[in-house]
Amino acid sequence: QVQLVESGGGVVQAGGSLRLSCVTSGFTMSLDDMAWYRQVPGGKREYVAGVRRDMSTNYANSVKGRFTASRDNAKNTVYLQMNSLKPEDTAVYYCNWRASRWWGDDDYWGQGTQVTVSS
Repeated sequence: QVQLVESGGGVVQAGGSLRLSCVTSGFTMSLDDMAWYRQVPGGKREYVAGVRRDMSTNYANSVKGRFTASRDNAKNTVYLQMNSLKPEDTAVYYCNWRASRWWGDDDYWGQGTQVTVSS
């Protein structure tokens, strides 16, 4: 059974840091691209950062220079180190597995973890 479980969210003051983790199971994570998204109430889920299968990374402009995404394939875990947090970073953060299959790409999501940044 495919599972993606996020953890590490919480309440932090502006300028602080948090480290999110996404522990996966039920698939071979090393074969596919992983990413982080976030969503605020009433908003759309937006891309934050990604770590492709070759370990290359990509970041949304809003978090570039502050967030660092990484992966540990041996532990089937994806991380998001968030530094210099701002109130506008407040959102539910989701781990994403983009599964490449013969019919195309299929997205799987975790339940999310809440990040709240106070001013």
